[in-house]
Amino acid sequence: MKFTALQIAELLNGTVDGDPETEVDRLAKIEEGTEGSLTFLSNPKYTSYIYSTNASIAIVSDEFSIDQEIETTLIRVKDPYKAFSTLLEYYNQVKLNKTGIEQPNFIAASATFGENIYLGAFTYIGENVKIGDDVKIYPNTYIGDNVTIGDNTVIFPGVKIYSETTIGKFCVIHAGVVVGADGFGFSPNDDGEYHKVPQIGNVIVEDNVDIGAGTTIDRATLGSTIIRSGVKLDNQIQIAHNVEIGYNTAIAAQTGIAGSTKIGKNCLIGGQVGFAGHLTIGDRVKIQAQSGIGRNIADDEVIQGSPAFGYGDFNKSYVHFKNLPKIVNRLNKIEKKI
Repeated sequence: MKFTALQIAELLNGTVDGDPETEVDRLAKIEEGTEGSLTFLSNPKYTSYIYSTNASIAIVSDEFSIDQEIETTLIRVKDPYKAFSTLLEYYNQVKLNKTGIEQPNFIAASATFGENIYLGAFTYIGENVKIGDDVKIYPNTYIGDNVTIGDNTVIFPGVKIYSETTIGKFCVIHAGVVVGADGFGFSPNDDGEYHKVPQIGNVIVEDNVDIGAGTTIDRATLGSTIIRSGVKLDNQIQIAHNVEIGYNTAIAAQTGIAGSTKIGKNCLIGGQVGFAGHLTIGDRVKIQAQSGIGRNIADDEVIQGSPAFGYGDFNKSYVHFKNLPKIVNRLNKIEKKI
């Protein structure tokens, strides 16, 4: 799909400096721009590329001043980075704007659908499933019985959503995600063998949640595993049974959260963080990558280390860790003198 400079300027509330009929059909980095592509200039260190790029259109600041000949058509806006981000979002919406029901698939007679949905081929829709308006479900997806999916949610290929799960509005669930598999619940018998504890709860994912590829969210033993509104989950995260993640918390890849741990709102959690079970993590907590969390954490703490302790204390200790061989040599010399 092609867009003219004038159409793009109208979308971004910008002005055209050059030919308003210049057309583009793809996006590119400024240093890699080719004819027919659109790029942007936000960081001043890339200014030289605006004069050498082959991109047909570039988004620049209202204040950008041309000091040599330029062939690229410019669209001037208040904030080029924000404008380009808006354009990316619009481009993605256009690219993913599929509708209709492809064949083959299986749809239970009791399932209900809203308007303007897309259902990809080889998809299974179970009994009593409720799907809202403008939902996109890509091929090879499994939706179990009694699942509810809110308006404008996008579910990418190969997602498995087990029975009784509730998904809110404007969610994005990427390929390979599993929502609602059994929690890791086993109890040892007298003979030492493990007995499986039935997992009869569900998973609730509220509105505006993004779930990265390959992430797994287990159903609760009783009650619900809950992902609150605005949560952003990276790829390959494990969330165990009865975990609750608070509003607007962001978690990076390969983090593991054991059962019944509660994480507060507006937290930032780095990659490969491990949480023990039955913990309470406060609001606005920041946890550095590869930390091991084995205790409750109060609001506003910044944590690093494994086992984790205060961020400031960790940095002070790390100075001594680096100098440990020198310190040992000094102690040995002192001992010899004594």
